This record gives sequence, C-alpha cells and structure tokens, in this order.
Amino acid sequence: MAANKRTVFFISDRTGITAETLGSCLLSQFQNIDFEKVHLSFIDTLDKATNAVYTINNTSLKDESPPLVFSTQINAEHRKLLSQSDCIFFDFFEAFISKMESSLESKSSHSIGRLHELGYKDSEYSNKINSIDFALSNDDGLSLKNYDQADIILIGVSRSGKTPSCLFMALQYGINAANYPIIDQDLSSTKLPKVLQPYKHKLFGLSINPIRLQKIRKERKDNSSYASLKQCQSEVRRTEDMYHANNIPFIDTTQTSIEEISAKIINKLSLR
Repeated sequence: MAANKRTVFFISDRTGITAETLGSCLLSQFQNIDFEKVHLSFIDTLDKATNAVYTINNTSLKDESPPLVFSTQINAEHRKLLSQSDCIFFDFFEAFISKMESSLESKSSHSIGRLHELGYKDSEYSNKINSIDFALSNDDGLSLKNYDQADIILIGVSRSGKTPSCLFMALQYGINAANYPIIDQDLSSTKLPKVLQPYKHKLFGLSINPIRLQKIRKERKDNSSYASLKQCQSEVRRTEDMYHANNIPFIDTTQTSIEEISAKIINKLSLR
C-alpha cells in the first residue's frame, strides 16, 4: 500500500459505532493520509476474535504496513488477543494522538472540527442524500421498478422496523435500501412474492415478537383485526416460515435498536 495510505479497523463486540466515531475524530487530524476503513462489528466470541486477528494479519502482509485498529472490546481475553495481532492497537484506555503521531510518522494538526471534513466529503455527502431519496422513494413497496438498483431489500410484516432501518442505513452508510411489506396475500404459501424472486440475493428479513407487534399496531389502528394478537401471531409465524423455506437471513427486532439492526445487517451481508 502507498505510503500515504493506511488500513484502519474499527472493532467492537457491539455495533462499533463508538469505535468508529472516536476513531474518525482521531483520523481527521491526519489530513495527508488516505485511510481505508474496515468495520468488524459484533466480535463477541473467541472464534470471531481469532478470525479478526487472521484478517488483520493478512491485511498487514498485503499492505506491508501494520493497520490501525480502534477497539471498544469489553472482554479482556478478546482485547488481549486482538492487541497481539500485527497492528497498531488503540483502545479507550490509552493516549491516542501521541501514539498515532508515532505510528504514522506525522504530526497531528491539533485542530477542532476535522471530523466533518474527513467524514463528509462532497461525493460521500451526495451519495448519502441520494440514498435517503432512494429509501423514501422505495419505501413500503411504493415502487418496485428500482429494485435492481438496491443494495438491499428489507422484507417483513407491517411495523417490524423496515422503514427506520432503511433510512438509518442510507443516512449513516449511504446504502440504497428498499423495503417491501409482507401482507396476508403474500402468505398463502411459503413461496416468495413473485416481484421479489429475481432479487432473492438482496433480501433480508425482519421479524418481531407478536405481542410487541400488537402494541405497536394498536397505537396506529386500535380495535382492528390488523392490531389483534391473533393476526400478529399468524403473520409473524407465516413470514418466518417463508424466510426458512427460502433461506432468507433474518433477525428479530423486538429488543434491538435501529443502530444494532443496521449494523447486524451490514455485517451479515458485507454491505460495506
């Protein structure tokens, strides 16, 4: 890798948002270096930590320069393992800037507000705006003709978290995310709706606890069959049957934040 380029890993046992935010603040002090960012989220087992070390070491060999690793790992064993990989390792308990100046052989500018300039270049900003527009234009099955342009298509029953997840991925990562609501007419069998079949490789399913779903729907349409527990249970069960029958990856959004939903999807499908 060229001298003015370095690979950076953001590693966490959760979403990695904290590691990315703090790391990006520090990287913004080094304007003359082009950083290639790699995100490794939900490194919460020894096997995952070992695989992360393997990835870091391979990157070091390929780049002929040790990558920077920003970690918010809580587990001491995982943190120790990662710190012993072929990298420059940073965590929240060390002094960041002085170590970066030494490893990058470059003095930081010690200026304030560089994060915006590093993280939101004109092209990236425009890309995120376009992705937000894409998410809104392709929300809830409003338009089906743009699915070939989608990076991902979220599917799930009404009120399972599709729209906010799509918007978050667009705003945070510039991902073109569409979503399609699974309705009763789609659940007469376990086959995918015909319109989705050509895009099976882009599909990711959301599920939710029926009791939680009922509470959400009651806020929208109380005393309706749409919000009845029986209807919610039926839709969730049949939708999950569809996921299983077609090998569609899915997650339960019941106790999961939008940030975590998005990070898990991105990590699962390697959308970065």
